[in-house]
Amino acid sequence: MRVWSLGNSDVIATGPWPVYRVREADAFAHTSVTSMHQRDQISANSVERISADGIDMSIIVHAEFCKPGIHFLTENALTEQLAFMSHPTGKLIAPHVHNPVPREVQFTLEVLFIRKGRLRVDFYDTEQNYLESRDLGAGDVILLMQGGHGFEVLEEVEMIEVKQGPYVGEQDKTRFVGIDRSQVKLPG
Repeated sequence: MRVWSLGNSDVIATGPWPVYRVREADAFAHTSVTSMHQRDQISANSVERISADGIDMSIIVHAEFCKPGIHFLTENALTEQLAFMSHPTGKLIAPHVHNPVPREVQFTLEVLFIRKGRLRVDFYDTEQNYLESRDLGAGDVILLMQGGHGFEVLEEVEMIEVKQGPYVGEQDKTRFVGIDRSQVKLPG
């Protein structure tokens, strides 16, 4: 299991995904409000990539992440694209339409936007073995790409889920028995 920080142009490692480390000064230079779930310390890991056995499982963009411009956090070939964008008042984004382009989706990827409350995410590898967990709060965003995942609501939560369609019902997922609370591994 590796958790990598990314966000500026300092490449730490290369592989199927470029890996970057967010410098605390860069990550928070334009942030006036910290995460709504009041982390004890502002972490330089404001964007995390969770991976196991060389497979990227998830990208978490914590609420305090802020960097001017457009920053795609996913590889171009991924069937769900995730970007962070920050623009000044008055910035014009040209009107546009998206052209029909045939695409093939093998696995469902999902994005969760946490609007309110706290949610624990439990990560599992592709063989359904528990890896570790993360605590998400209001303003956090997570892209779930590979492996398994489960959740426990820690404080009443409101979230928005976005995933590719069309919806195919229960054939889209395999349910399995997860961990109990005594097995939760959180960083730090």
